[in-house]
Amino acid sequence: MSEERAQNPEYRVWALSGIPEVQPGDDLAKLIVATEPGLADGDVVLVTSKIVSKAEGRIVEAADREAAIDAETVRVVARRGTLRIVENRHGLVMAAAGVDASNTPSGTILLLPEDPDASARAIREGLRETLGVTVGVVVTDTFGRPWRSGITDVAIGAAGVHVLDDLRGGTDAYGNPLVATVVATADELAAAGDLVKGKAAGRPVAVVRGLPHVVAREDGEGARALVRSAGDDMFRLGTSEAVREAVTQRRTVRAFTDQPVDPGAVRRAVAAAVTAPAPHHTTPWRFVLLESEESRVRLLDAMRDAWIADLRRDGRTEESIARRIRRGDLLRNAPSLVVPCLVMDGSHTYGDARRDGAEREMFVVAAGAGVQNLLVALAGEQLGSAWVSSTMFCRDVVREALDLPEGWDPMGAVAVGHPAEEPGPRPERDAGAFIEVR
Repeated sequence: MSEERAQNPEYRVWALSGIPEVQPGDDLAKLIVATEPGLADGDVVLVTSKIVSKAEGRIVEAADREAAIDAETVRVVARRGTLRIVENRHGLVMAAAGVDASNTPSGTILLLPEDPDASARAIREGLRETLGVTVGVVVTDTFGRPWRSGITDVAIGAAGVHVLDDLRGGTDAYGNPLVATVVATADELAAAGDLVKGKAAGRPVAVVRGLPHVVAREDGEGARALVRSAGDDMFRLGTSEAVREAVTQRRTVRAFTDQPVDPGAVRRAVAAAVTAPAPHHTTPWRFVLLESEESRVRLLDAMRDAWIADLRRDGRTEESIARRIRRGDLLRNAPSLVVPCLVMDGSHTYGDARRDGAEREMFVVAAGAGVQNLLVALAGEQLGSAWVSSTMFCRDVVREALDLPEGWDPMGAVAVGHPAEEPGPRPERDAGAFIEVR
């Protein structure tokens, strides 16, 4: 289709006049035909979603707006005051789930069509049966866009239109390979039609002629193909929602793939870790990154030997020791390890056990805050992690194996990697059970 695109340097777009106020149950194809549109094979008919919603009876009382938004929402992407940007049931990310009070009688609001692609197919079939023409149909709605002021029409439903034009594998005018260019043709058509329909002109349908290469013989996959999958979406959440999502979705991961870990991602997580609060304007964190297999094996072998010696002193049987050692394979199977350490530089000495004990506890809390920041930031990097306490039981062994200064106290270890499987559901916890109000 891209070669045909280049061979069509011009097209024509016009709005249809004479479409009456649409009522529930109206046949939109017949209303379009009644305007004597002069449609021809290869035309594209652009239909504003508002009249589709009206014809399908997607009208509710304005007093039910918030409930309607809730019902249409799959997840909240961002929230500021009363404004919500959400993903709706169609996979579209938009303000208020597309629930709209414009171009509808006072006291009512409109929901988006139940299935915009199906709506487009019905209109296309109606035009084909009545006029004998093969056209494409795009159902459009108005969107704002991240990082851009203003609004534009985009396609939310389509039939008989190549909604995407994949140029990857081709070359540009200078012979450079195109490796990422996929054109949203249906959105471009929607925007072109909006220039002549207008928001308040009472012309909800437009026609594009001169681009027959965008029209398909079959109905096609529809505008749903324009919705980016979650795995490919780098901007799924607003700022505060992203923070909450990272915190709540951070899980302990106990099995990792063999996919290497990006060292830059771990360093970015450490950069987040050292923003944690700390007493006396100190920096009580150090993070030892074990990125080579040799360093990990050296540490874990030394810890295993110390653990076995401890268990034997406790009188454990060799079978019991072997079983416990196997449970420690989590760190050994991780492709990357981080050993957070506490340093007491800048701490105060008071000369009595109570105050000196409290001083150390403040630094330990600060170290824990740094570890939590690290774990959350790793989740934000799409990396799994597991914090385990084992290095705290053999600090001298860890310091020797890693050649650490005497004043560095290992505070466990964090296994890092790509999760081998999706974690199970988190048990529900009622936050109120952990709150006391005085």
